Amino acid sequence: MSPDCPSRGPLRSAEELNAAIRALFTHRDARLSDAERAEYRRLLDELRQVERGDVTTAA
Repeated sequence: MSPDCPSRGPLRSAEELNAAIRALFTHRDARLSDAERAEYRRLLDELRQVERGDVTTAA
């Protein structure tokens, strides 16, 4: 397995991802830490996968 593509469970819904992204920004002028920026990028990547339809629904 590639180290750039960690194994993940099922992707979250767009609504869940948007809520997680909004939660990172506690107020309008919030600055993200390095760890928060990394999480933001992971959330955006996951959201792009959901929006592209890369998600298969479990039976």
